[in-house]
Amino acid sequence: MTQPVFRFAPSPNGHLHLGHALSALLNFEMAREAGGKFLLRIEDIDSTRCKPEFEQAIYEDLAWLGITWSEPVRRQSGHLEDYCRALAQLEALGLIYPAFESRSEIAALVAARESPGHHWPRDPDGAPLYPGSARLLPASERAQRIASGQPYALRLDMVRAIEQARALFWSETGAPPEAPEAMPAAPEAWGDVVLARKETPTSYHLAVTVDDALQGITHVVRGQDLFAATRLHRLLQALLGLPSPHYGHHRLILDGEGRKLAKSTGAVSLRQLRQEGVDLADIRRRIGLA
Repeated sequence: MTQPVFRFAPSPNGHLHLGHALSALLNFEMAREAGGKFLLRIEDIDSTRCKPEFEQAIYEDLAWLGITWSEPVRRQSGHLEDYCRALAQLEALGLIYPAFESRSEIAALVAARESPGHHWPRDPDGAPLYPGSARLLPASERAQRIASGQPYALRLDMVRAIEQARALFWSETGAPPEAPEAMPAAPEAWGDVVLARKETPTSYHLAVTVDDALQGITHVVRGQDLFAATRLHRLLQALLGLPSPHYGHHRLILDGEGRKLAKSTGAVSLRQLRQEGVDLADIRRRIGLA
């Protein structure tokens, strides 16, 4: 029987908050109860926002929560070649293409296609689906533009990808004693999603899919806000020939205005709570853990 492997994968672009505490503790305690392994992964692809001091704070906060993890810690920035290999595999299948529009040009294309009463479709994160026609460019023009140094984004040809992968499902486990449910993936909601850029060798979606496979993750337990992302990750798993973990999407910790806690909105950090004298028992009470 395969040993269960869980993981917690924060980005070191700020201090952890109560939402992170819930996710980390759930994964750690589920791994312990299952006689499995708990891994820590540092998702530090964004070199402009990720800082060493935030990474060190992650280790300190998790230790304060009573969490231990198996070494070594995987840092995404040290494994860029893994994501390049995955991109090459998708390229060999004819499933990715470079698109050269800037964000402002995409916004202009969307505006031109919208009219009163008609809104251009958005992906689950709220970004407009790609409105351009770069997938139709001749290979020679693509190569010429890239050789000239023009910025580009590598996008997944969603229609062709779905044709190759066909109908997909994943195993979704709710709170005990609910049995796993087969969830339809429906990745088309993401459109021709960006998988990498000229200056960034991978996106979150590609990196997390590759990482989970290479680390042997058997159970992905993460916030409900990432439920829609699982649709895309399941597609990438199928295209790359990777295993699909069991998934569970837990409740979110909300602020006083009903929004999920986030670093970008100034959520109170665990570090600040600790400095104010809040103890671990109170943290568990605040996030609804016995």
